[in-house]
Amino acid sequence: MKVAVLGLGNMGAPIARRILEAGHEVSVYNRSQAPTQKLAEAGAKVATTPYEAVRGVDIAITMLADDHAVEQVVLGERGMIGSFAAGAIHVSMSTISVDLSGRLAEAHAQKKQRYVSAPVFGRPEAAQAGKLFVVAGGSDDNVARCAPIFGAIGQRTFHISEDPVAANVVKLGGNFLIASVIETFGEALALTRKYGVKPEQFVELLTNSLFAAPVYKTYATLVATEKFEPAGFKLPLGLKDVCLVLAAADAKRVPMPVAGVIRDHMLTGLAKGMDELDWSSFSRVIAENAGLKPA
Repeated sequence: MKVAVLGLGNMGAPIARRILEAGHEVSVYNRSQAPTQKLAEAGAKVATTPYEAVRGVDIAITMLADDHAVEQVVLGERGMIGSFAAGAIHVSMSTISVDLSGRLAEAHAQKKQRYVSAPVFGRPEAAQAGKLFVVAGGSDDNVARCAPIFGAIGQRTFHISEDPVAANVVKLGGNFLIASVIETFGEALALTRKYGVKPEQFVELLTNSLFAAPVYKTYATLVATEKFEPAGFKLPLGLKDVCLVLAAADAKRVPMPVAGVIRDHMLTGLAKGMDELDWSSFSRVIAENAGLKPA
């Protein structure tokens, strides 16, 4: 298949490489050119605009930071929608608002293009290993056509609904739960540290008994060791996602008080200059609120 990947950050670059290694013809676009070099050496075609990147492809994947970036790349001047073929599929893997996902679906339908929302769960190391979990929203036919690509990057695809927006809601709900893991482990570690329990002891006990799931092992360890660099997912992006959760909740009148607490802790972290740290770094705010210094 001919595939375009637009956005070559911590997730987009390994996704593009996995698709290349699976034998597909890949074109790539990134706002800055540096991330394109290694992919070009591996056989990818480098485009200078989204418009150029998607010309003649079967599937175009966007993996970008936020709503603004996706809107500019897809719908903006020299955006991909202008040269995207009728019948081609835009696979949006970015974590975006439910509002934008709905507007993308409508815009593509008007041009007889296809749209699948397929955000993923997994950090960059999972993307590198092809072990992502893909959450797909779209028609049975569209999702089936994307199966070879999803198989190249992920260990399992969950087809949630024929409505693309449903996949975005699931992604937001999942990211909220991950942020809640960081929040609650941060609070529990602050409590146990105040009583003299070593963080690594607490994490070892809990993640090898009651909380043995990978998400607990990953984030509890990050919180306990305060290993926030290099960032797998930066704190400003985490705040963006929690704000999208709250916006989706407001739209349906769903109270989410825990999300509000997490947002405020993230904002405090950013006010303290944590912009370049992993999103798990907001646990440091919780520790500081308890009068604790960095471990």
